[in-house]
Parts: sequence; C-alpha cells; structure tokens
Amino acid sequence: MESDLNDYTVIKEGEAEILLHKKNQVFFNKAQVNNRDMSIAVLREFISKRKQEHEAKLSKRNRSASNVVDKDSSQASKEGTPIENGEHQVASEDPPSSASKKPEGVALRGLQPPKVLEALSASGLRALRYAREIEGIGQVVALDNDIASVEACQRNIKFNGSLAISKVESHHTDARVHMLTHPNEFDVVDLDPYGSPSIFLDSAIQSVSDGGLLMCTATDMAVLCGGNGEVCYSKYGSYPLRGKYCHEMALRILLASIESHANRYKRYIVPVLSVQMDFYVRVFVRVYTSASAMKNTPLKLSYVYQCIGCDSFHLQPVGRSLPKNNSVRYLPAIGPVVAQECNHCGKKYNMGGLIWSAPIHDQEWVTSILNSVKSMKDRYPAYDRIYAVLTTISEELVDVPLFLSLHNLCATLKCISPSAAIFRSAVINANYRISGTHVNPLGMKTDAPMEVIWDIMRCWVKNHPIKAQAPELPGSVILSKEPSHQVDFSRHVGSLSKAQAKKVARFLPNPEKHWGPKLRAGRQITSKHVSLIGHEAVNGHLTQHHEELKEEEEAVQEDNTQEELDAKRLKTTEDIASTS
Repeated sequence: MESDLNDYTVIKEGEAEILLHKKNQVFFNKAQVNNRDMSIAVLREFISKRKQEHEAKLSKRNRSASNVVDKDSSQASKEGTPIENGEHQVASEDPPSSASKKPEGVALRGLQPPKVLEALSASGLRALRYAREIEGIGQVVALDNDIASVEACQRNIKFNGSLAISKVESHHTDARVHMLTHPNEFDVVDLDPYGSPSIFLDSAIQSVSDGGLLMCTATDMAVLCGGNGEVCYSKYGSYPLRGKYCHEMALRILLASIESHANRYKRYIVPVLSVQMDFYVRVFVRVYTSASAMKNTPLKLSYVYQCIGCDSFHLQPVGRSLPKNNSVRYLPAIGPVVAQECNHCGKKYNMGGLIWSAPIHDQEWVTSILNSVKSMKDRYPAYDRIYAVLTTISEELVDVPLFLSLHNLCATLKCISPSAAIFRSAVINANYRISGTHVNPLGMKTDAPMEVIWDIMRCWVKNHPIKAQAPELPGSVILSKEPSHQVDFSRHVGSLSKAQAKKVARFLPNPEKHWGPKLRAGRQITSKHVSLIGHEAVNGHLTQHHEELKEEEEAVQEDNTQEELDAKRLKTTEDIASTS
C-alpha cells in the first residue's frame, strides 16, 4: 500500500480529498475550483428555493381544500342540515360528501432530497464536494465512460469515508445513454465536459425533472467566440461574431442551444445565473414543461447585426406577440431593424445569431446566492473570486443584451478616452441607464440607442480635438455629423456602482501562473504544452520521462546480458557433456 501511495498526490478542496495519480491518468484542473464553488453556491440556493416552492404549493392546496369545506358547511347550514362538532351529520347510506374527504394537500408526497447526476465525473471531486458540503442533498450519481476515471472515482469515494460511500455512487457508462434511459429522474444534472457540451444537451434535457436544475459548462471558447464560426454553427446552431462582447455572446449562444433542445420535448428554460469565468462559460437554468409557455421562445431569441466599420450593433427579434381579447397571438417579428448600410459610418453589417436575448440572470437568485456566500465564506476555497463575480453580476442591467467597449468607441474615432465615470454620467444625464458587466472590466451595458452614444462621443471630441483623419474612415464619417442631443458631462452620483463606491474588488488577477485549461487526461506532455502548464512542469515531466526511459533501457540491457550468460553456460554444459 505504501508503494501504491507513493504514486499518488492527496489533493484537498473544500471538505473533500482525492488521490490523484502523478501520470495524468485522470483529468483534474485546479483552476476549476471557481466552477465547483459557484456550483455549490447555486445548488444550496436551489435546495432552499425548491423547499419554499413545495411549501407554497402545499399551503395553496390546503387553502383550496379548506375553502371547499367552508363553502359546503355554509351551504348545508342554509339548507338546515344539522351540524355537530363542526361536521356534517350524513346518513350512512348516502355517499360521503366532499366536505368529509381528506384535504388534497395532506395527500401530497413529501419533498424528497434532490437527486444529482454528475455526467462526466473524472476523479469524482465535484460529486464528493456536493455530498460532503451541501446540506439536504440526496443521492449523487457520478458517471464516466473511461474505466480509469471510474476506478479513481470509486477509490476516492472510499477515501472520503462513510458519508461519501452512503451518498455517492460511481458507474462506468456512456452519460448520454444513462440520461436517455432515466428520463425525468434527476432534480439536478451537471454537465462539465472537456470541450463542447453539445452532444450531451439533448439527453440532459430529458433526464431533468420538471422544475429541475441543469448546470452546463462549455470550454470551447475559440469556437463560441467566433474563431471557427462554421464549427459553432454545426454544434450550437448559431453563428458567432467577433466583437468585444463575444464572451457574453458565447453565453447567449449556449442558452439558445439549450432552449432549442428543450423545445423539442415541450419544455423551456429559465436562466437563474450565467457566468463567464477564466476560460469557460457556465450556465444554470431551471427546466420546465409547458406546451403553452414554450410558445414564448421566439420572443426570447434574436439575430445580431454588427457594423463592420464601427461598434454599432442591433438586435433583430425572431418573433412578436399580439394580445387579442383573452388570448395571445404569436407572429413573426417585423424587420429588418437596420438598413443595408450603417446609419453612422456607412459600412455594411455582419449578421450573427441566434442568441438568447432575454435576461440571463435572475437577480433575486443572484442576491440570495451572494448573501449566502458572504455568510459562509470559510466554506468556499475560491471565495474572493466568486464573491467578486457575483457582486458584479448583481449590478448588471439584466434586460440589456451584449455591451459596448468604451476603448473601442474611442479607437473608432481615434480620440483619447473619457473616464468611465464621465461617460456613465453623460449617459445617465441623458435619462438612460448604464452598468458594467462581469464579462469585461471595460464593458458597459446601456439601453441608450447608438445615436445617443455617438452624440456623446462627438461632444467629447469637440472638447478634446483630434488630428484630421482620412474622410473615408468610419470615425471621420461619424464626426462629420453634428450631434442631435444635448450632452451633459457633469458628474452624476450614480456614475459609480455601489461596489465601486465601497472599493470592492470586482476583477481579480489569477492566483498563480498558468491558471487556465489543462491537458486532456492520458495525453503525453511535450514541450509544446509550455503555455498550459509552464516551463518547470514540462521540464520536470520530461526529465522524469527520460529517467524512466533510461531505467527501462538499463533493465533491457541487464536482461540481454543475463540471457547471453545463460546461453554461454548452456553451451559449456553441452560441450562438457559431449566430451565425456
């Protein structure tokens, strides 16, 4: 056992510990502690909300049952039926009245602890943390299609003691098959694959119970952010644009894809939290079943028109609704929302999408999660990071899709940049809203139209002149027009968010070097992986690899030498035997 333990490293995160093999046999990334901490925080809130919803449903049914009893009692008293001890005296031969029946709410099944599925468990660290750290959680099922990962997960379950053994179970199976064969069984499904989750979405949507929680990670950011638009379209059914808002667009593309899969089964999603952190996006959505509510999906989806000359973008909704008497009529949206050429710089548009254009957060959830995290800060290893992200999200404008970059606006005009506080003040003084975004420290969400934004920048350039530029440049075309709005740059009290006013850190640096994606499990480390794990790790691994090769060569040489000696001895013995 001692020789076996020498091949492993004990890693502790939160209240869970795992044994990690030194040869990269099972995938583990320390940077995903942010992901796991955020998931635990959301799961705690989900369990709390689920309990509140169940109690509200019970209360509603009990009130309904008591109203029926009261109504029957009053009707019986009017008819002169004798009442004794608050109950009707009914003859034995008559069928029991509704008043004597047991209230419907009492017959409701008690709320069971939520059952969780971790579809791609690897070492099982996430499942173990769920089981050990979240109060009120039920069975946690950990799946993996790699036998080495399943063995590692089972070993780690035993290593974490009786609580983990009683709550966590590990299976060697294809997650897609397992989810398809267990429809509506899991209250929580967690997808955190290496790369794209697209191949798991259809089965995951079917395995989540009604009102359940789907947590999904996508790490293929190069695809989602426009590096390979055709690949993104094949995986997610959407074409990305390479704007400053590309990371938020990645979130909205993923949500639109999940909604598309849900609609095939008369289901729809309600996002409660959507996060872009480190090198991935992570979304948390409730999944509901309703054929009528599903009809609202076209109202939540839009295409994006992005000008190729300036930073102007516009959203084209897919559908619209028209109230008619007591019903709603659903119609295609009216468009296009833009002309062939940009009204500001005269250039053409690129079109991207579909994207989810409805809110990507539920601010009630975000506020509650933030308060819960603050009250349990010692239980989150990555507290500083998730607190900073949640704080920034809590101040976002949830009804404004995508965002502008102040530096990009100034780059288009080739002017010096105003401070963020001055720009925010100008927008607020024009009676529009503006906020930051957790995706980009320089990003600004606002409901001000692009005409107002460019008027603000025109007035800024008038006060801070620039050198003459070529007349055909987009910036020159924009500045050639006179502003149509009066702009007030005086400092507004709302120009700083509450977090900024309190000097709360919102964008933290990485805690250590090479904090990012890691190699897939089992892949041999070479010199080309320096950017992922660093020179020291690569050199150390290569040195160890060379030493192992040298030992193997020496062992082979020793075997060959021994075989030669054995052959000589055999020949000598034969010679002696033939001579005698």
